[in-house]
Amino acid sequence: MTPKDVIAMIKENDVKVVDLRYMDFIGTWQHFSVPICEFGESAFEDGFGFDGSSMRAWQNIDNSDMIVIPEPGTAKIDPFFKVPTLAVIGNIHDPITQESYSRDPRGIAKKVEQYIKSTGLGDTIYVGPEPEFFIFSNIRYSSEPNASFFEIDSPEAHWNTGADEMPNLGYKIRPKQGYFPLPPADQYQDMRTEMMLTLEDLGIAMECQHHEVGAAGQSEIDLRFDSLLKMGDSLAWFKYVLKNVAARHNHTVTFMPKPLYGDNGTGMHTHMSFWKDGNPLFAGNKYAGMSQDALYAIGGIMKHCKALCAITNPTTNSYKRLVPGFEAPINLAYSSRNRSAAIRLPMYSGSPKAKRIEFRTPDPSCNGYMAFSAIAMAMIDG
Repeated sequence: MTPKDVIAMIKENDVKVVDLRYMDFIGTWQHFSVPICEFGESAFEDGFGFDGSSMRAWQNIDNSDMIVIPEPGTAKIDPFFKVPTLAVIGNIHDPITQESYSRDPRGIAKKVEQYIKSTGLGDTIYVGPEPEFFIFSNIRYSSEPNASFFEIDSPEAHWNTGADEMPNLGYKIRPKQGYFPLPPADQYQDMRTEMMLTLEDLGIAMECQHHEVGAAGQSEIDLRFDSLLKMGDSLAWFKYVLKNVAARHNHTVTFMPKPLYGDNGTGMHTHMSFWKDGNPLFAGNKYAGMSQDALYAIGGIMKHCKALCAITNPTTNSYKRLVPGFEAPINLAYSSRNRSAAIRLPMYSGSPKAKRIEFRTPDPSCNGYMAFSAIAMAMIDG
């Protein structure tokens, strides 16, 4: 899509506002809006200024000016705003040098895609994440000088078997037994379908949705694999759509890795493969039908796994998930079928195109651009 295509899209959809979005270093999607009169073809060269010192881990106050330059190929009509609004993702640049900002996560992902081409190892990095999440009906918390507490609730949860719901129909899911139940035990089938179809309407390909093992509304919606940068964009949209669909139904979606003690945590198993000239590079005659290059890539992840975890599992809560007994990866090893290994080699299909590495350690609290980029660089190093 070109700038002219975006302007035509604006006119066709009677857009009144353009919403500029970018990812901060921590992994939160930020935005600001401009009226349509301020947005023309020149915006794709000149960009829009903002205060970089107000972003976490970015600029100091004495050197705060930054610009965000929208990328035309990312333009989509926002499905939630009341006023017709075009959302477009931007890249962060220095206003003086015009260079890409070194701490822009999207800019880093772009550089990784360019780097693998420069090495000759491949020309495309495909990524397919499996983000899990919880849907909660009520969240209460407080941290004061004299007291602190939190309270989470879900109509599916086992702790509500004795609740006076008038009537309590008794369809509650026991801990660690939430994998694939039908309604009425699964109370969020329709909400997950709405999330999935909203993403499809945005042009983001989905594979499936289902209830996960966790009892209190744990769910998973899988994105169809795509190139690294595009998947970073898609994951940002994914989190945004899920949270807003849930809010529309007076619920909360959280990507917190371990919100409930004693039940399964939330991961984001990340499938990755390298391709060159339209051909997969990870199929071969080595272990589990993998190629020697694939085994080298696995070695790179294993070598750098501790450092990777700082990016793929960035919160204290992340490590409450990585414990035995909850299907979480706890062994720094690779295996064709063992789900406790940090790296699994899926055996669902014998097709060379399906050969890939599944890094099971990441969780969805991470910054997708940064996590996918770091994993790819570790694989390249291997």
